[in-house]
Amino acid sequence: MRQDSPHEIVERALALSRADGCTVIVAERSTANLRWARNAPTTNGVTRGRTVTVIATVDGGSGTAAGVVSRSGVTATDLAELVGAAEHAARAAGPAEDAAPPVTGVPHSPGFTDGPAETTAAVFDAFAPALGESFARARPAGRELYGFAHHETVTSYLGTSAGLRLRHDQPTGGVELNAKAADGTGSAWTAVPTRDFREVDPLALDASLAERLGWSRRRVEVPAGRHPTLLPPSAVADLMVYLQLRADARNAAEGRTVFSRAGGGTRVGEKLAALPLTLRSDPSAPGLECAPFVLAGSSTDATSVFDNGLPVGATDWIRDGVLERLVTTRHSAALTGLPVAPYPDNLILDAGGTRSLPEMIAASGHDGPELLLTSLWYIREVDPATLLVTGLTRDGVFLVRDGEAVGEVTNFRFNESPVGLLSRAVEAGRTEPTLARDIGKYFGRTAMPALRIPDFNMSSVSKGV
Repeated sequence: MRQDSPHEIVERALALSRADGCTVIVAERSTANLRWARNAPTTNGVTRGRTVTVIATVDGGSGTAAGVVSRSGVTATDLAELVGAAEHAARAAGPAEDAAPPVTGVPHSPGFTDGPAETTAAVFDAFAPALGESFARARPAGRELYGFAHHETVTSYLGTSAGLRLRHDQPTGGVELNAKAADGTGSAWTAVPTRDFREVDPLALDASLAERLGWSRRRVEVPAGRHPTLLPPSAVADLMVYLQLRADARNAAEGRTVFSRAGGGTRVGEKLAALPLTLRSDPSAPGLECAPFVLAGSSTDATSVFDNGLPVGATDWIRDGVLERLVTTRHSAALTGLPVAPYPDNLILDAGGTRSLPEMIAASGHDGPELLLTSLWYIREVDPATLLVTGLTRDGVFLVRDGEAVGEVTNFRFNESPVGLLSRAVEAGRTEPTLARDIGKYFGRTAMPALRIPDFNMSSVSKGV
């Protein structure tokens, strides 16, 4: 047995601990990437890395304190100092507000003592030749393709002094492709998520971008204001992830968020959407699988290091338009009286729609022109009480009349609340896996429909691309 194998790192760190409680998380990460510009590959590479997090807990007369230390590149010889640092931090800290008994009774994960899953450049064996074909097709047509493909596998090993031995393998990947007209008349973007690149078709992605560059050849003047707008799944993902990241129970119960009820408490049980929208998370969702237990390297209002190893199940956050759950730790659940609801690392919005985005475009603009977005960018919160956010559209906003995109308009700055959008959406399309452009690098497992909004607020014109 190698002394620096991941599971042995866990066992040795636990054996070294002299604290009242100890949790060790070892994350083994491998990545592979390709980049290209102007129809030619530029760089590629494969990396490996390890992060070890030690959480020491010390019981005292006034409560339990926790110390957390996380470091990269740790081997067996580094463990004594790392464990000692976590214990020193725990003894120097005051009682932790979120202290809770250690999680027990969770069955050991199969394969806990096996080596980590790894990705290699071979993940691109089918993708790379097809990408080369797309370069060859784009070049004579006057398109320049830019972008990158990324694949990562993280194997997490979790062990505790209370007896947990859990493991999760998490593959994550995606492709972002940008096409620019060689004469500078337009830019178009698309992206797809993937776990293994087997289903990614660069030629189909290029074809969709070529169509949008064709739309860009005609420019149409449209002023800022509220416009009927079709949001593609990627844009919906950015907004819904932002919503969910602000949906913790404690801040809502204490009156600080859009999910706070006037007069006190939370809005759980209130209807938020006119459409039968369901926003949910599920660790076993096909193609979006994520860890079925809590992996927390720090405590926040929505996570607790004391909950490490707590089982995570399927959760409906909004069901048929009604707010059903807010994110809770065991501590915040006790404070608010709401059920324990840890946050899984995926998010799905569904309203039973069956139309694809092209079908929704074909149904647009028959009662007046509508706008079609490509993506959102640089989203920032303006007002927590309403979850008002601002940001920019990017790589093409198009005008649709009678089911056809008739030209490109300017980009805009927008001001909107994701919660407000849910209340005003008049149509939802077919739910499909998508990659949020702004937040997708941090949260890559989403499935969303396109949404039709009758009055999306384009607050001002932007010169961004």
